[in-house]
Amino acid sequence: MNTLLLIGNPLGHSFSQRYFEAKFAREGIEGWQYRNAPMADIETLRETVSSDPTLRGFNVTIPHKRDVMRMLDKTDAEAVVIGAVNCVKVSRIDGFKGKIADGILLEGFNTDVYGFRDSLSEVIGARRPDALVLGTGGASKAVCHALGTLGIKYETVSRQKSATSLGYDDLDSSVIKGHKLIINTTPLGMYPNTDTAPEIDYTSLTESHILFDLVYNPGDTLFLRHGRRARATVVGGYGMLVRQAERGWEIFSR
Repeated sequence: MNTLLLIGNPLGHSFSQRYFEAKFAREGIEGWQYRNAPMADIETLRETVSSDPTLRGFNVTIPHKRDVMRMLDKTDAEAVVIGAVNCVKVSRIDGFKGKIADGILLEGFNTDVYGFRDSLSEVIGARRPDALVLGTGGASKAVCHALGTLGIKYETVSRQKSATSLGYDDLDSSVIKGHKLIINTTPLGMYPNTDTAPEIDYTSLTESHILFDLVYNPGDTLFLRHGRRARATVVGGYGMLVRQAERGWEIFSR
């Protein structure tokens, strides 16, 4: 049996286990299982990896996408640039001196950037609207990198204004109207807190705006409903989830 895990805390919002179980059944993939592994403290990863000889890889979600990097033996060049990892391949190699344990090689990747870039490209085509990226965590870093590779100018927005990020108080009508692509990378609106959304001026949205929410549970978030009321184009996070999951499977199974 080969095992894949999802690590993070909390995990109640995640569809990853259901997605992979359905994929294995649909495609007749035998000898693989996918389990959730709630993990509040990233240091417990050492025991988790060392104690399970069937482990072939794991996905990483909130809040460990950055902290996990210090425990990896190798990191993909794009993930290094982004500064966050959400996919780790586990290999067992006799004689290898790994950071976690002897004989175990951990190699990190960022498939979020692949999933987001592919999903967004379907929507915008040749357009390159200026973007606001709400949030500055690990998912935000992948989004910003993807925007850069697409040639899209962006500004990040944080709860605390800084030299590199706007604050939410800076988002007046002119800023909203001047950025036709608005991306939510925060957990606001995620199950079970479905009555929350980033605090921006939704009355300044127009039908030429695009709202992209990385949250996929629920599929129709309050953030997206605000956009729909303004007749903006809205995109939920499920398509991105599918694309990054399939990219992860390519890494795990090779």
